[in-house]
Amino acid sequence: MSKSRGSYSTSDLSRKSGDIIAEALRHPVTITQRNKPRLVLLNIEDYERLMKQSDRRTVATIEAMPDELFAEFENAVETYAAEDEAGRS
Repeated sequence: MSKSRGSYSTSDLSRKSGDIIAEALRHPVTITQRNKPRLVLLNIEDYERLMKQSDRRTVATIEAMPDELFAEFENAVETYAAEDEAGRS
């Protein structure tokens, strides 16, 4: 029996694979094992969309960060450090 919409246990998967696959064609389905999410089944279009999005990500060094973004980052770190220090006092 499913725990909630779109979530099934591994034993559900072996008993109701056809129903679960049909549901996964409509929206992502989570497969749990010992009440913990372990797998996600999704249709090929969603998978390909996710893969294309991941291909657009790039890795760069902090030196390549635009100055404006670096300043925001630096301010955020300083604010966090000050709040952390105040919390320890």
